[in-house]
Amino acid sequence: MRATRPGAIAEAAAERRRREGPPGAAGRRLMIIAADHPARGALGVGGDLTATADRCEFLDRLRTALDRPGVDGVIGTPDILEDLLLLGALDGRLAIGSMNRGGLAGTAFEIDDRFTAYDAAAIAASRLDGGRLLFRVDDSDPATARTLEACAAAVSALARRRLPALVEPLVAHRVDGRVRNLVTPEAMIRAVSVAAGLGVTSAYTWLKVPVVPELARVLAATTLPTLVSVGDDGGDPHEALDGWRRALRIPGVRGLVAGRALLYPPDGDVEAAVDAAAALL
Repeated sequence: MRATRPGAIAEAAAERRRREGPPGAAGRRLMIIAADHPARGALGVGGDLTATADRCEFLDRLRTALDRPGVDGVIGTPDILEDLLLLGALDGRLAIGSMNRGGLAGTAFEIDDRFTAYDAAAIAASRLDGGRLLFRVDDSDPATARTLEACAAAVSALARRRLPALVEPLVAHRVDGRVRNLVTPEAMIRAVSVAAGLGVTSAYTWLKVPVVPELARVLAATTLPTLVSVGDDGGDPHEALDGWRRALRIPGVRGLVAGRALLYPPDGDVEAAVDAAAALL
């Protein structure tokens, strides 16, 4: 279909059955599957450095997850969301377009996370439900300022269209040349405070933050609705569930974002992993 009918993508986007109202309109907590890691070259899970490299298998696992009760939607770059559109997998689901994926994992320019995927105009034209963007504050890397400026512009552009911006803020530094995130309470409080001030209005801004120590203290720094996530490093799934369970008790937490941890569980049972996470909601 991609080779013979590329216009089918726009047709599928125009015909997609969307949810009514903003993401939080139903008044319940959300569960979103993150599927935008491949565009940053982050293909590994645990010790397998190319676990997500087979796109057909990746899409199959995504469809399995999206079919489970309690799953509300997906975050993806255009290639992934358009595959899901062609497969009819996004009807009635939230579809969040991933915007800045230029800071490829493991590169010297990783902090310079330029906007290389969706922009606000394309998100609106494709009838998506919002945009996702990430920035990392590295005090020693001048690229931080460029990324912050671009993120602020994206928040403003989405808000003008009354579309949510899901902003993931982090503080980072380099250890032996590689970017490492700082997840101390003080670092995350700083990151959350910076994220909340981006753009001409915060009316449509949501945050995405990792489960970190003293998360309640971190989220006390903002009134913005927040989704929480855990690492996708292939660790103990029970530890991830415990972290989510604690996080969901915090006022302001509106749901979960899960990616490779659920799509590639150690036992291979995607349905069971997704159902266990959804049960927390």
